[in-house]
Amino acid sequence: MQMPFDTASDAPDDALLVLYANGDGTAARELAARHLPRVLGYAARMLGGDRAEAEDVAQEAMLRLWRIAPEWRPGEAKVSTWLFRVVTNLCTDRMRGVKRRRAVGLDDAPEVEDGAKSAEAELVDSDRMKALNAALDTLPDRQRQAVVLRHIEGFSNPEIAEVMDIGVEAVESLTARGKRALAAALSGRRAELGYEEGS
Repeated sequence: MQMPFDTASDAPDDALLVLYANGDGTAARELAARHLPRVLGYAARMLGGDRAEAEDVAQEAMLRLWRIAPEWRPGEAKVSTWLFRVVTNLCTDRMRGVKRRRAVGLDDAPEVEDGAKSAEAELVDSDRMKALNAALDTLPDRQRQAVVLRHIEGFSNPEIAEVMDIGVEAVESLTARGKRALAAALSGRRAELGYEEGS
């Protein structure tokens, strides 16, 4: 027997948004479960690890999605691409409005997935994530956005172009320059971060 939630979990994002617009709360929960963690992580990276600001941005993006649900036209845009574009714009607005103090706090440490890693492995992973976030913070905003969307969030170049409202060639240029800058920023820290020679 298939439960309504099972059906919702197999439905495409467009269909879930239409269901939500017609009063289906299960569809909203499914969309939030699919997208909120990624949107929150992306916002945190864009805002220098400020978890509280990232939560505000993610919440505002989801509220905007709920508000536009009745007018959503399936097939015109992907829900995920639309959400990431909204988050990008909200983060840009916040970064413009306030010169930010960049600090790494306890909330920025990666969460333990299943407890199977040793304490040493968790510390190494935490140090690597902190180093990556610190290096990402040194990139210009547009490079950081492109690199995070491509290499952390897994978006394709055309999807990134849509999120950032630029051409695919510009995305390729931004990600290439961002990767080179990250490699340069992290190159002297390989041994410190637990990478063996040649890895």
